Amino acid sequence: MNRLITGDALVEMGKMEDGSVDLILTDPPYFRVKGEAWDRQWDSPDKFIAWLGQFCDQWYRLLKPNGSLYCFASPKMAAKVEVEISRRFNVLNTITWAKPPFSTKAEMFDKDTLRSFFPSSERIIFAEHYGADGMAKGESGWGAKCDELRGFVFEPLRLYLEGERLRAGIDKAAINQACGFSPTPGGMASRHYFSRSQWCLPTAEHYAAMQGLFNREGIKPAPPYEDYHEAPRSRFEKNGADYDYLRADYEELRRPFFASPDAPYTDVWNFKTVSSYPGKHPCEKPLDMLGHIIRISSRPGAVVLDCFMGSGSTLLAAKHLDRHFIGIDQDPRWTALARRRIEADAPLLNEVEVR
Repeated sequence: MNRLITGDALVEMGKMEDGSVDLILTDPPYFRVKGEAWDRQWDSPDKFIAWLGQFCDQWYRLLKPNGSLYCFASPKMAAKVEVEISRRFNVLNTITWAKPPFSTKAEMFDKDTLRSFFPSSERIIFAEHYGADGMAKGESGWGAKCDELRGFVFEPLRLYLEGERLRAGIDKAAINQACGFSPTPGGMASRHYFSRSQWCLPTAEHYAAMQGLFNREGIKPAPPYEDYHEAPRSRFEKNGADYDYLRADYEELRRPFFASPDAPYTDVWNFKTVSSYPGKHPCEKPLDMLGHIIRISSRPGAVVLDCFMGSGSTLLAAKHLDRHFIGIDQDPRWTALARRRIEADAPLLNEVEVR
């Protein structure tokens, strides 16, 4: 069920269940950037950050273990906001939204009176729960299964190779030469065929080179590579179905992040601002930027929360991408506008709870 809620966001979020949100995408007040009363209700930056910290506590409680948080901030307060968020979350990026020329007052401002560089950007703090991927591995059993397969299937092969090498009295430098490995430090070397750490399955060519080297030293001929390779492959395939299921479960449990070359994938974005129109929210964000965030950091059917929804752009972007949404704003004027925008976009009001 999609929800539009008029009320105090802290109170309303307090009514929601733990771990019920996949993505939090929200744009809190900036602290004395706008001439609105809601942006000038604190006497000092410290009081503003303490207020925002209460929201961080709720976000921490509501966000699923594999969820993502995106929080907008002004350039002036971004560092303090990031520090406050980092008390609960692992900050992955501070994204810079570089606004295009003539979309701010930068070009119109009297340059001779400036005492610092004019801010024509915003910051977006992108964060996850600490240990998110580790939690996914633990819950899916994927990490344990990897360790099990590595020990059960490959360890006997590693021991066999190391035993043959020791019986033949061959050092790794000779094997490097036989396999054609470069002596460059840090490159691939035969040690990966004998060590438990970062063990690798030898190629057919390298196995043949080692087989020839060992046999020249009078050691009983090693089995053909096909026999050697078939054993792990058949044993691995025997476990393959379970492993594939576990891998799929692990991917589902991981924090979604679907980057591609077709959309911004660095931490500097160049989306256009929203053009003025009657009733426009003073902090309204472009739909294409919000859609980019939702697409890259959630899956279809996910729940997206915006606890400062304003005119409902985050909710509309979520709707376009087949996500569920929860929007909260204390001003009924914005709840009403968000409702009208969603109704105008698609006749699905019966799927939206408004209160």
